[in-house]
Amino acid sequence: MWPAVPPSSPLATLTNVTPTTKEAQRAELHKTIWRIANDLRGSVDGWDFKSYVLGMLFYRFVSENLTAYLNAAERATGDEQFDYAGIPDADAERGRKETVDEKGFYILPSELFANVRKRAANDENLNETLERVFTNIEGSAKGTASEDDLKGLFDDLDVNSAKLGPTVAKRNEKMVKLLDAIGDLPLGRFEDNSIDLFGDAYEYLMQMYASQAGKSGGEYYTPQEVSELLARITVVGKTQVNKVYDPAAGSGSLLLKFAKVLGKGNVRQGFFGQEINLTTYNLARINMFLHDVNYNDFDIAHGDTLTDPQHWDDEPFEAIVSNPPYSIKWDGDANPLLINDPRFAPAGVLAPKSAADLAFTMHMLSWLAVNGTAAIVEFPGVMYRGGAEQKIRKYLVDNNYVDAVIQLPPDLFFGTTIATCILVLKKSKPSNDVLFIDASAEFTRVGNKNKLTQPHQQKVLNAFQAREDVAHFSKVVANSEIAERDYLISVSSYVEKEDTREVVDIVELNAEIARIVARQAELRTAIDAIVADLEGGS
Repeated sequence: MWPAVPPSSPLATLTNVTPTTKEAQRAELHKTIWRIANDLRGSVDGWDFKSYVLGMLFYRFVSENLTAYLNAAERATGDEQFDYAGIPDADAERGRKETVDEKGFYILPSELFANVRKRAANDENLNETLERVFTNIEGSAKGTASEDDLKGLFDDLDVNSAKLGPTVAKRNEKMVKLLDAIGDLPLGRFEDNSIDLFGDAYEYLMQMYASQAGKSGGEYYTPQEVSELLARITVVGKTQVNKVYDPAAGSGSLLLKFAKVLGKGNVRQGFFGQEINLTTYNLARINMFLHDVNYNDFDIAHGDTLTDPQHWDDEPFEAIVSNPPYSIKWDGDANPLLINDPRFAPAGVLAPKSAADLAFTMHMLSWLAVNGTAAIVEFPGVMYRGGAEQKIRKYLVDNNYVDAVIQLPPDLFFGTTIATCILVLKKSKPSNDVLFIDASAEFTRVGNKNKLTQPHQQKVLNAFQAREDVAHFSKVVANSEIAERDYLISVSSYVEKEDTREVVDIVELNAEIARIVARQAELRTAIDAIVADLEGGS
């Protein structure tokens, strides 16, 4: 977390507002964000423009966070009128080293968001100003412990991109509007608010862009309610864990659910992950900062988790959550080194080159602590396909690592309507069986997607903890029975669907048909008689 401030500081207490007021603030915030995103982007693709909105939101955040931190520290010493934003840069330089040691970065007063914004409309070289500011913020960490956490965070906020306009003047005009729009977001004074406002703004932007972008955006974003369910599953029975990990971290939102579920202080050693996509890797680190996670408390690495994994030397993780990319290609047996990799070797076979799903699963099992739990969103095919995947499932079941399989509803994720499932792994289980839960009907339709609401989540969690047979919903199956069924672990193989068809009494139905036929005959005879009378009268 950010370094502690005196109890008398405004940062020591959260905003004193009612839930209703908070919801009203949140609704207003989302409304404003939506307007910004749509009014300003112009010809820039929505998924690309998110980098500008998020980058500028991050710039405002670090500026206000640093200002509030320094103001609180100085005012605690007796200088109640101190305002960091108003002092000369030369005076500010004196506190650079100590502040970087604590915060991980530094910004001179003249380069703070609020001060750059004031001058922006009259700054003909705004593009150069912003580029210099972003370089200086990242450069402030150079040679320090926070260097890797700050490096490249503003790379996707390219103020000289032709996408923003054909000329420097046009691009600057767009940047002025963006600075004003982000500056006008109803986040209040940083001193008076909990960080949830910035974090919530980020989450809303990610969800909004993912829903608009379809697969291109949705592959990096797990809906919040699914993230929360995964996090809660991994900490059942615990009030704290050593650290949490996601090998396909995306924007980092899944990891950060633990901050809400347990509280940041109860994730003792911090948040860890790896992400292959550079832009998304930057978003994950920005997300950590925006949720007020200090650089000392997160370690997000860039690279291919399957072939170049980081965190080899770290203590195993008590909680692992992930929504890895579905059935992507990987090196597999084309790379002779992988079969001897200690993560994959125990199964005696590698996941097929065409589908890396179970390679991610084996990686997570290897990184999992003896007393830990992993909850992984899986593509349904890996639960029943044959070949190498069947052999990996055999290894997992025979060694009693599979704790539960939970079937999720269809159409939860952006960019796909596939009904995915959650595979829960544990290394220390008291019984040799697997719990299967069919939660395929646990959703509410919201807009054009299904949503796993809080009651639905709770029903799944209750079943996960009870570990009992419930007709048409959950079933505990011995590992030996799973072996007899060729290691199929699809929920539908063990939890019988409820037959909702209407029960029909065939005898009664035939009798009713006979009555109808007889009545039809009577009516036909009566009609024929009427017609004959009419014809005779004519």
